[in-house]
Amino acid sequence: MRIPILALLLAGVVVLEGQSPFDPLMQERLARLFPKAASFSPKEGSPPHFKARAANGDIVGFAFWTTELEPLERGYDGPIQVLVGVDLDAELTGIIVVRHFEPYGYFSVDTPEYAEQFVRKNVRDRFRVGADVDAVATATITVRSATRAVRNGARRIARQFLRPEGGLK
Repeated sequence: MRIPILALLLAGVVVLEGQSPFDPLMQERLARLFPKAASFSPKEGSPPHFKARAANGDIVGFAFWTTELEPLERGYDGPIQVLVGVDLDAELTGIIVVRHFEPYGYFSVDTPEYAEQFVRKNVRDRFRVGADVDAVATATITVRSATRAVRNGARRIARQFLRPEGGLK
């Protein structure tokens, strides 16, 4: 009796975490990061990632959770879970802030302006808050933490899967 209950609880955690690309909410999020992609792989590999694929099956990019690639990165009040897309040119396709417990998140990392500034940002950019990343002054810890997690995770994906001149390894 305990095993089926445990299995249901674990399945619920997977759905709540948005790990399955077959979950409609996860599909919508991945499609926002890669609007031209025809399909997405289940989360796989090391580092954990989703693959975005074109209609012909070619990989067009990768998506990852910052909390999985940078699990020790913390904001003011804990981890900031961000879904990040990286294309084959090592540019971010976008970010989606999914979960946080930040007291000032509603006017810092939750704003559309925060997410918009990462679209087409190259993983080689500095990602310096106050320089090439704008921030609300009172939410500096939150913004710096989220920005570091996005930068470090995107660079890790790029090192693992992309050639320096662009394209897949």
